[in-house]
Amino acid sequence: MYQQMIFVNLAVNDLDASKKFFTELGYSINPQFSDETAASVVISDTIVAMLLTRQKYAEFTKKEIVDATKSSEVLLALSAESREKVDELVEKAVAAGGSVTGETQDHGFMYGRAFDDLDGHTWEVVWMDPAAVQG
Repeated sequence: MYQQMIFVNLAVNDLDASKKFFTELGYSINPQFSDETAASVVISDTIVAMLLTRQKYAEFTKKEIVDATKSSEVLLALSAESREKVDELVEKAVAAGGSVTGETQDHGFMYGRAFDDLDGHTWEVVWMDPAAVQG
């Protein structure tokens, strides 16, 4: 069966710093799709974050590129396999220079936290009890 992928394109101010940030979270950079203007961050087999310099990002749009530290452009949400993995990823993000954003959401069957990366893009990390998902 075909596995559809998502490529999230994000404008970054300092490509090297952003690459370091995401590798410190445990993700890898695919050199085949990376150069001095872009880095392909492999989050999973079906999720890739393309970190693009602002100049490179501008080649794909005629719209103004927002400053994600001042305006919200998108909320990115990643699943986690446990509550502990939610906390672990957020703690790694903070240790790598990111910041916690929003309040911890704890509904018993669902637990989530969020962090902003170096450029202010918000990443939510959410665990949901598999029994709740199955109904």
